[in-house]
Amino acid sequence: MTADLSQIVKAYDVRGVVPDQWDETLAGLFGAAFAQVTDASAIVVGHDMRPSSPGLSRAFARGAAARGVDVTEIGLCSTDQLYYASGALDLPGAMFTASHNPAQYNGIKMCRAGAAPVGQDTGLTQIRELAEKWLESGAPEPAAEPGTRTARETLEDYAAHLRALVDLRAIRPLKVVVDAGNGMGGHTVPTVFAGLPLTLVPMYFELDGTFPNHEANPLDPANLVDLQKRVPAEGADLGIAFDGDADRCFVVDENGDPVSPSAITALVAARELARNGGEGMIIHNLITSRTVPEVVRENGGTPVRTRVGHSFIKAEMACTGAIFGGEHSAHYYFKDFWNADTGMLAALHVLAALGGQQGPLSSLVAQYDRYQGSGEINSTVADQSARLAAIRAAYEGRADVTLDDLDGLTVSTPDWWFNVRPSNTEPLLRLNAEAKDEPTMAKIRDEALAIIRA
Repeated sequence: MTADLSQIVKAYDVRGVVPDQWDETLAGLFGAAFAQVTDASAIVVGHDMRPSSPGLSRAFARGAAARGVDVTEIGLCSTDQLYYASGALDLPGAMFTASHNPAQYNGIKMCRAGAAPVGQDTGLTQIRELAEKWLESGAPEPAAEPGTRTARETLEDYAAHLRALVDLRAIRPLKVVVDAGNGMGGHTVPTVFAGLPLTLVPMYFELDGTFPNHEANPLDPANLVDLQKRVPAEGADLGIAFDGDADRCFVVDENGDPVSPSAITALVAARELARNGGEGMIIHNLITSRTVPEVVRENGGTPVRTRVGHSFIKAEMACTGAIFGGEHSAHYYFKDFWNADTGMLAALHVLAALGGQQGPLSSLVAQYDRYQGSGEINSTVADQSARLAAIRAAYEGRADVTLDDLDGLTVSTPDWWFNVRPSNTEPLLRLNAEAKDEPTMAKIRDEALAIIRA
């Protein structure tokens, strides 16, 4: 096929429409390139439930094996299950998934041994260049001795590893509704939750990459509606929603109200600090609520602020030795999980915290939800730089106002802050605002939007 790899090789992964933008032939070339760039003698490969995933995964495995690399194929798995396999087996890995994207998409998330990320600056550019070269000149010569391909089951071991990190055996019985969105949570949750004092109410656990009920993207409020209705209807203690590849988790309380990912970050940070003797660094990105660094300091930890994006979080965790990191997008990263993100481990922490006391989840998380946030608001603009300059001009020099340029522009005072950052792929500016109360938040949100959209 003729493929424009610049359209499908992103900053952190491969993602595009199948077969229009990429197919099994290209997957095989990616496998060969991955083998060469990682210089590995063995790798591990897994895939999600999308109709195109098994074929693409097998083609990638064939491409790598043809280069002399032994391939362990773990079949159906969540992304964090693939990270578990990469960490536990100490092998580079490739996960075939397009996460929450529609059914016609697929992609590859790649990592080095120990689940270390492969991104634009850590091998993905070289993988793309090799695949482009081989698209033009033909596949590389096979190795004199091809690698082996071996099937291996890792689900039970993955579940046991997670349960060893968070002990739920002594919690009070809880009733939990889980919306898997027809994604990989339907595959992993029954095994991870087995034997725990939990009554599970499953929603959309049938693996179906066409997503017949709703998109597997809980970041969009429309996709949480079914769960929000079901939790109070069942008299459940909480609800949990996973995205398509189950590496992110979203939580709703007993009333069906969404719990902010920042509140979950703060809650888990407090637990991880307690587990580490009240010491440790906690990573949070700059649009996470101010609650997070406050809670971290209150519990003896050191908060570290990063740019938005999982590559920045993972890099900071690796260089600082941080014990935990969280993002507004419901990605949660754990030192004890090879610095990789796992929504399932975050969910277990929430269950352990709730089940370890008698109050409802709404009361438990109230202490971790201290401010009013706008959520992310996107605006299409003709000139990103000019609008950012206009915001700077409007706020520079004001009393008590601090500006910083870590990621876009952050404007802050003791009572409120907002951040405006440009999209890397679209003519958009993204606004996030937060304040001590709703009227203040609305005022500064609307002030910023007026300048952005002028």
